[in-house]
Amino acid sequence: MVQVRDPGRQETAEERADRRWGDLLQELRVAQTGVQILFGFLLAVVFQQRFTSLSTTDRTIYVVTVVLGAATTGALIGPVSFHRMLAGQRLKPQTVTWASRLTVVGLVLLLCTVASSLLLILRVALHSALAPWLVAAVVCWFVCCWFVLPALARRRYRDRDGSDEGSQSSDEGS
Repeated sequence: MVQVRDPGRQETAEERADRRWGDLLQELRVAQTGVQILFGFLLAVVFQQRFTSLSTTDRTIYVVTVVLGAATTGALIGPVSFHRMLAGQRLKPQTVTWASRLTVVGLVLLLCTVASSLLLILRVALHSALAPWLVAAVVCWFVCCWFVLPALARRRYRDRDGSDEGSQSSDEGS
């Protein structure tokens, strides 16, 4: 098999996949730690004495939050399983692409988990109609930091360079 070198980095497709996989693992370490701590705290809430005094709405929000936390954990740990199941199959570039997509799903789920956790906490703490507005503001901030700013930077620098080097199809997940 002939290895074609990427003109931008002078690396083969396999070298590029290895680099992208290493980058993705570093990103996952940060996200996994946060979601595991959050999920652990969520699991402990149900065993607190005050849990029984929550309203039906707050208990529903709690259940949705725990389910979102479990789904987030699955999505952010999924790339490790994906890699392990495909290791040695000569599918590293495809594995990195799928793991990258699963990580983005995990980030969206993490956003939802944080939002519903915050909603529950603020409803209990504030007992006011302000809680959903505060959650909406935080969600907007997260969306801006996690998705909008990277998309704007990608578009700006791709347009400035006049190239499509940073496009999703050419280097997804890098």
